[in-house]
Amino acid sequence: MNIDDLDWQIRTNGGVNPRLVKLLLERGELDVLIKAAGERAEWFCAEAAARELCKAGEFERALNVLKPFVEAGWRPARWEAADVLLHLGRVDEALDVARPDDVTQAPEHVCRNFAEVLVKAGKVDEAIEVLVPHLDRGWLLSALVELTTGQGRDKLVLELIAPRAEKVRTARAEGRWNCEPSNAQELQAQVLERSGRAEEAVRVLGGDIADDRYLTQNTLEAYAELLQRQGRMEELRELGTGKHSHTVLRYYARALEDRGRAEEAETVLRRFIATAEHPGRFHWPLIELLSRRGRLDEAVEVGRPTFNADDACLLESVLHLLHEAGRNDDAVTILDERDDEFVEEHPSWFRMNRLWLLGEAGRYEEALAYAATVPAGTYGLTATTAWILEQSGRVDEALALLRSDAEVSAWEVAEVLIRQGRAAEGISGMPSLAELHEADRRRKAAVRATA
Repeated sequence: MNIDDLDWQIRTNGGVNPRLVKLLLERGELDVLIKAAGERAEWFCAEAAARELCKAGEFERALNVLKPFVEAGWRPARWEAADVLLHLGRVDEALDVARPDDVTQAPEHVCRNFAEVLVKAGKVDEAIEVLVPHLDRGWLLSALVELTTGQGRDKLVLELIAPRAEKVRTARAEGRWNCEPSNAQELQAQVLERSGRAEEAVRVLGGDIADDRYLTQNTLEAYAELLQRQGRMEELRELGTGKHSHTVLRYYARALEDRGRAEEAETVLRRFIATAEHPGRFHWPLIELLSRRGRLDEAVEVGRPTFNADDACLLESVLHLLHEAGRNDDAVTILDERDDEFVEEHPSWFRMNRLWLLGEAGRYEEALAYAATVPAGTYGLTATTAWILEQSGRVDEALALLRSDAEVSAWEVAEVLIRQGRAAEGISGMPSLAELHEADRRRKAAVRATA
């Protein structure tokens, strides 16, 4: 087992990747996952197998799966093992496994994960102490809020957030647009709300929005969501139909719909589409509304004016809506309505989406005939054609096609074999992590040599 190979696997989703692991789990191939973890040192397999074993109450087996990774010093395995040990009530062992050698020098992500273990072990105050030196980083301030939910520490958390929220409030006036943690105000409101002080949350965050004392659109959206949750419809209406309509109108429309006022929501969205200088932001909320109301044909018509737009084009989103509704033939028809100029501007996108939708519509022979017209080397052509062959029952041809293309990843062959009930064969036929990592190094070296 090589830590460098495991690091590479995490960075690149290499080897038996999460997609394959999900497929194996769906097909009940737990033994294949355990074997791949033990014999091939596949981390994603080990992680998934350990979690499945824990669900079944087989905690000691889960620890055995993780043991080689823990002994190798693989930190993600140590965190996973700590979780299993906590399930067994072995708290001290869990903390020993998860604790960094030197918390004060540990990387931020290590501190965050150790803090999570501490919270699960009931040591919330120690977890907060671990995070405190890092709270000027927005994602770690979010972690503080997340990990202390329901832990009775809201007063302390608010004290830690307050000076950081105040720093952000003054940053915009001082021209400091990159001030961290830029999410402090929304997190402050979140903790106020969850601690039963929703009125104060609305007042404080609303004042910041009204006075333009915030830095990111996320803060504005957080305020809209707060108003939505609290049923503050008048404030939400004013915010959504005023100068912030480009961001907030969709929240107001959804709040109306959720309260049985879908016709009002539709009316206000259509009004903005008709009158706004830049209506592109309002098409999609209306499309979603109409789709939820079972009016998919009308939703398509709302999107149609954007299909040839360079900005805010909703063609792909509408195609996916039709696909999700099982209307793949209609999606193909919309694609075929595109003119030659559109196809010339988006050749690969057009061809591969048309091929995929023909396959989803079950028009396999037509799809294969079309695939033969797509230029060789088009990204995804081999894999999509193989999928269509597989769907039409021509599995051996699909496998032969995949294996004939040097650009096809080994996991794509394995995926077909797993779907065909040949999981062990699919995994055993893949190169090892070390081989895949080395091949990746060679590819990158070749690219650098020709740059």
